[in-house]
Amino acid sequence: MNARILIVCSEAVPLVKTGGLADVITSLARALRRRGLDATVMMPGYPAALDQARNLEEAGVLADLPGGPGRLLSGTMPEHDVPVLLLCTPGFARRTGNPYVDECGQEFADNAQCFGTLAHAVVAVCGGATALAPPHVVHANDWHAGLVPALLRLKRIGEIGTLFTIHNLAFQGNFPLDCAAGLGIPPAMLGPDGLEFWGRLSFLKAGIRYADCISTVSHSYAAEILTPRFGHGMDGLLNERKRDLLAIRNGVDTDTWNPAGDALIARPFSPTDMRGKSVCKRELQALFNLPPDPFAPILAVGSRITHQKMADVAQASLPTVLQRYPRAQLIVLGCGDHAYEQGFARLAQDFPGRVAAHIGYDEKRAHALHAGADMLLHGSRFEPFGLTPLYSMRYGTIPIASRVGGIIDTIADARLSGPPPQGASGILFDGEDADSMTTAVSRAFALYENPGEWHAMQRNAMSADFSWSQPAEQYAAAYRGIAAQAVKELFAVRPEAPEVDIPAYKTA
Repeated sequence: MNARILIVCSEAVPLVKTGGLADVITSLARALRRRGLDATVMMPGYPAALDQARNLEEAGVLADLPGGPGRLLSGTMPEHDVPVLLLCTPGFARRTGNPYVDECGQEFADNAQCFGTLAHAVVAVCGGATALAPPHVVHANDWHAGLVPALLRLKRIGEIGTLFTIHNLAFQGNFPLDCAAGLGIPPAMLGPDGLEFWGRLSFLKAGIRYADCISTVSHSYAAEILTPRFGHGMDGLLNERKRDLLAIRNGVDTDTWNPAGDALIARPFSPTDMRGKSVCKRELQALFNLPPDPFAPILAVGSRITHQKMADVAQASLPTVLQRYPRAQLIVLGCGDHAYEQGFARLAQDFPGRVAAHIGYDEKRAHALHAGADMLLHGSRFEPFGLTPLYSMRYGTIPIASRVGGIIDTIADARLSGPPPQGASGILFDGEDADSMTTAVSRAFALYENPGEWHAMQRNAMSADFSWSQPAEQYAAAYRGIAAQAVKELFAVRPEAPEVDIPAYKTA
């Protein structure tokens, strides 16, 4: 028998993706399975997920869910054969675009009911209400799965360990308290010591309060969220549970993000043969309708276009950068707040032939951006981990990033003046103002003009190890720590294998 882990989340690549969470979920599941752990992803059955998942079979009908009955479908992810359980309900069936907000960027009115339903479905699986074998550990991720530990405690299902991972503390799933009755949450759980948070029902607080163990995705962020500045009102509770808080950094899917074998880029390259990057640069310019110029430094912005990601600061800084460096080109890829999207579109109009902005996201453009750009601008007011700069580093694209959270743990700073220290792989800056960002970008352009220093930084960035090997071992140890005594030995760390042939989630 293999240890069974049920990873509960709201999105996973390639089924549905709005951000880095989706990348993390699937690559973590793959890494765990390579170590002999039976990891299965459970998430909503959005139309896009149903279209892409393979070998779907009905795994159970759950009649007693908030808002009505639902069906569980069991199948596998395309490409990687990671087992997946999809919960199909009318609410999730209506989510044909972004799973959280409508076309106007407003949160769906039924978010609490839909994701509360997901939690109840998880509890049903854990409680043996279906023919599926219950997991030994439930790994709940972010607010969307935050009710799971609370409901397991409510139902007195204590033989299944619960780990709750905070990927971004700012997104909390806070709803009116009168939602509680419809979600099966009794008044006794709604006080300040329970799920109530400033007069609202908080899914995130439920996960933090009731999980056996809590983790977050970098060491620096784990320390930051214990402070009022980064705690988003949860720092008091997190300090109460400090002994149960783990820091396990994210990893990068080194198969997907690999310049030497990436089928989505124009030509492969490696740290010892960088000729392909020049071809990718030309391809990037063509893809975004910019003039081909092998000597023009390309600055990329590739992330959610939001206040957190300093879109406002970038839009104040970048005109100065473009005027100061008349040969530079800027490429923007992403989506987010409409006002900031319009700001980047105006920037492209103000600098024709030098700035291109694509509002949206697709994997082809994302891989082309990291492969072809020279540097990536990644401002952030807070950053739990920061996958995007690591993707850029894999392709020799130097990140210029804020000195916060996981960024501190992963980018070796070249500093803002003087020769870069040995091992430098990027440029970090402090502050949230345009001048600080402009100074950091100017430092990158100055280093770019010195090929010896620039190429050394590229080699450092490309050779850094951000694989899942160590994090997967740490997760396995965390699962073992919270699993029932009778099954702890199933979580022993095993050597990594190319792929472990474990069947998809089957009946008991």
